[in-house]
Amino acid sequence: MSPRLRKVTTGSGATAVQIVRKVRGKVTVLEHLGSAHTPAELTALLTAGEDKLASYGAAEQLELELGLPADPDVTPHTKTVVGSRSAVLVDAITESWNRLGFSEVVDDQAFFHLVLARLIEPTSKADSIRVLAELGINPPHHNTFLNCLARARDRDYRSQIAGKCFDHSVSTSGISLLLYDVTTLYFEAEKEDDLPKVGYSKERRVDPQIVVGLLVDRTGFPLEIGCYEGSKAETHTIIPVIKAFQDRHGVTDMVVAADAGMLSAKNLTELDQAGLRFIVGSRQTKAPHDLATHFQWNGDWAADGQVIDTITPKGTKRLDPDRVKKKREPVWSAEEFPDAWRVVWQYRRKRAMRDEQTLNLQRNRALAIIEGEKPAKKARFVKVTDENKEFDESSYKRAMKLSGYKGYVSNIPADIMSAAEVISSYHDLWHVEQSFRMSKTDLRARPIFHRTRDAIEAHLTIVFTALALARFMQDATGASLKKIVTTLRPLREFTGRVGGQEITFDPEVTGLARDIAAALLPGRFPGH
Repeated sequence: MSPRLRKVTTGSGATAVQIVRKVRGKVTVLEHLGSAHTPAELTALLTAGEDKLASYGAAEQLELELGLPADPDVTPHTKTVVGSRSAVLVDAITESWNRLGFSEVVDDQAFFHLVLARLIEPTSKADSIRVLAELGINPPHHNTFLNCLARARDRDYRSQIAGKCFDHSVSTSGISLLLYDVTTLYFEAEKEDDLPKVGYSKERRVDPQIVVGLLVDRTGFPLEIGCYEGSKAETHTIIPVIKAFQDRHGVTDMVVAADAGMLSAKNLTELDQAGLRFIVGSRQTKAPHDLATHFQWNGDWAADGQVIDTITPKGTKRLDPDRVKKKREPVWSAEEFPDAWRVVWQYRRKRAMRDEQTLNLQRNRALAIIEGEKPAKKARFVKVTDENKEFDESSYKRAMKLSGYKGYVSNIPADIMSAAEVISSYHDLWHVEQSFRMSKTDLRARPIFHRTRDAIEAHLTIVFTALALARFMQDATGASLKKIVTTLRPLREFTGRVGGQEITFDPEVTGLARDIAAALLPGRFPGH
């Protein structure tokens, strides 16, 4: 059924007007147009609703009889709609912008509008004009947005926004633990440039790309962002981003956590020399050497949740083989073990089951390739000798033996941070992964159509700012950015002219929408 108008009596006695659609007996509210307290207000609100219905392609519904009393002092010629806007959503984002202090350092309406549009419906700079217009905002010219990108670079908006992000993190979760990860953003272009280059892609794309590093606090709130050539190894990005963060804020005492992809002897040494403490995921292949003592005295058995706090070599130099003669694991310190780091290994039965399932899938794939049932692609456990392929049984058994183990390398002594704290701190990394998922989906940081480094950097400044706002709003409401937008966007404020007088109608805000709005607009909704 096409959309139609519906009137609802609110708890306060006002008459709310909504646009609804009925499908298979279920009525869905498409928009809350507002609440009227007088016949004149109701007449203007219904006129606004009729205009809005036309945009839904439902002009045939305009003759719907609502049984509403006519106002004798208002004729059809004296009532017009001046405009409408998604007031609650726009005001909530504006308030979040102000509460983070961004308005104190960036006085640029065009920049705010770009961030606003990116939060609500990520799209191109040109199409952002449409998004803003649909929100009821008078959008600037496209050239204004292009000039804004240049201002963002010349006035270094990113540093100023990052400063406010730092202040927010310090006053809330703190910066004692920082999380780092990288992602790649691809370009809709055939040729490489000075920054976009073809490189390793987890999605196996061959488009030019850039590598983006993101540093967040333990809640996932963004603190620093950096971009590098698409061909740059991920392990070469962590030090520059962290040093940029240190130089910007003068921070020296913090713990950095990153996944195993960041694990390189050079990285860990540089982090240590910079006076930083780190927790980095280890590779499972290192377990046999690190856990030699454990396996010597316990065999392949481990209790669910068992933790082994021991040491791992810094580089290629191996540990003392005689250490396995003692059942007690060595307690790491920089003075006693200058050629080793601390490593905490944990065995989890649930992880073992998951690992074994993956290994068996890899085993089946390898056997299918060997038997010629699948194309001869590179696969784990396929051993190629001359022209012959055979199953690598020893590698498979070795991998199965290590299933369930996860390692965490650190330079934090046990008397400062327990093994359990090392593990829990590392597991906070899901926040940065969530932030990257947000930047790729909710914020759509890609595909990117910019070409020059300056334009790319300006684009990432907008993405970084939008990500900070999104995290702030999610933390305040407990709802996802998508939920916030879809819930608040239909709540429109209408302005109508009745008999020469302009009247503004606030939308009716109830239920979940009221809870979300109250969290983002404190003081506006009594009772919350």
